[in-house]
Amino acid sequence: MKKLLVLSFLIPTLFSCSVSQQSIQKKYASLLTEESAKKHLNILTSKEFAGRGTGQEGGKKTAEYIAQIYKELGLKPAVNGSYYQPVSLERTSYVVDQFSVGDQSFINGKDFYVQANNPSKTFQANEIVFVGYGIQSEKFNELSGLSIAGKVVMFINEAEPKDKNGNSLITGTNKVSDWTSSKNKRVQELLKHNPQMVLAVSAETSQMISNYGSRLTQGRFGLKSNTSNVANTGSGLPILNITEEMANQLLTANGSSLTQLKQAISHSKKPNPLTLKSKLAAKMGVKKEEFADPNVLGLIEGTDLKDEIVIISGHYDHDGILPDGTFFPGADDNGSGTVGVLELANAFSAAKKAGKGPRRSILFLAFAAEEKGLLGSDFYSQNPVFPLKNTVTCLNLDMIGRIDDKHLNGNHNYIHVIGSDMLSTELKQINEKANQEYTQMELDYMYDDPKDPMRIYYRSDQYNFAKHGIPVIFYFSGLHPDYHTVNDVIDRIDFPMMAKREKLVFHTAWEVANRDKRLVVDKTPSTQKR
Repeated sequence: MKKLLVLSFLIPTLFSCSVSQQSIQKKYASLLTEESAKKHLNILTSKEFAGRGTGQEGGKKTAEYIAQIYKELGLKPAVNGSYYQPVSLERTSYVVDQFSVGDQSFINGKDFYVQANNPSKTFQANEIVFVGYGIQSEKFNELSGLSIAGKVVMFINEAEPKDKNGNSLITGTNKVSDWTSSKNKRVQELLKHNPQMVLAVSAETSQMISNYGSRLTQGRFGLKSNTSNVANTGSGLPILNITEEMANQLLTANGSSLTQLKQAISHSKKPNPLTLKSKLAAKMGVKKEEFADPNVLGLIEGTDLKDEIVIISGHYDHDGILPDGTFFPGADDNGSGTVGVLELANAFSAAKKAGKGPRRSILFLAFAAEEKGLLGSDFYSQNPVFPLKNTVTCLNLDMIGRIDDKHLNGNHNYIHVIGSDMLSTELKQINEKANQEYTQMELDYMYDDPKDPMRIYYRSDQYNFAKHGIPVIFYFSGLHPDYHTVNDVIDRIDFPMMAKREKLVFHTAWEVANRDKRLVVDKTPSTQKR
């Protein structure tokens, strides 16, 4: 009877505590509003922030803005008294200082783009050898009797010559040869003759430049390495992919055109090489630039379990601004996730100030250079401010503001939840319970499919924690036609759903940060689905 009596008093007490805890959570979750999210996102997508590019002024302004919000909210600087963890980066790019033929100058990224890894050097030539389609088959060898060693060579890098019936001069049928079907064969075979430079002409080049613009010339980014500078060790011969317009400018100066040369080859049914007497002068090559963009860290210190860390993250960088002034607002990618981090910091900060702070510490982490290869999170995982062994989870927000193609004509009340049980079955259960009790969205697990061709799980910052055995969730509203275009604008953000998705992250983080036991890791990185 005593036990029953004790339980009869205890059950109402436990129920009262549970209701009280829910009431507290809802109170602070209510601070996650459409209005405050819109205020932040209007700023981050403005022209002043210029697309938040890595290594650009807009990216610097964004980091400063995030740090200022952290300071206003009372978050502790997490890096030796600073909100910034400088990420040591390097940009390796192919720089064309000069490229002229005769009295005409041509521009990298407008008239051509380069594939090469040679160190910066000067190139000079008094002639350009046009070798037709650059084909070297037994039946049709356009280099027969020619020596192109040390010379500048131009060729048509698409299709192949045909007779009046439309049959290939190489195969003798309407089927193309492997000189066309094997995309790189012509270039590879030409390079065996050791030319000084190759000019590859195709209609596709103009389309590539139109589609990608200066992104073709901005180079590649990486974490700073201790290896020797690639610009001092590269030796690749430069391959210039030139537009048909540029080719015709070169040919016109010598009294010809691409159309005339193609017709001459087809009519004669034999190679028709041509030497263009034009003086070429160029200076170009690989250059490496070292710089640093910061991760931005703000801490809400826990109480009795403060040495354990819950990370709430999102990358703040996007595609930046082009030389012509065009900038990519990145409202969804990842303005939405950046705002989510700031909004969640505000909610947990308000709880902390009211004496309802988390038991575990919460680290709000805005990553740099995600678009360049998850570089900010990779750097943090290699140089953690707090030991990885003390990091309980990483809840990552990357694109939470739109309705994707899958749901556009159906249920808008959803969120893609990615990786929640890759390492911890318990984390998935906590997230599902939070959703059931507070947000009631469709939790879409399609990207957890090990056969996912997009491999989305591996394409955002949480993965750099998962690979170290730390449970993660990647919150994602999905892909849409404006992804990585200038049309990823604030007017297309679904703010009611964005705020609701933030609330799911809040309730999941609240539970993980305040429960008695740390998350159980019952899977290892080596057993994750691939």
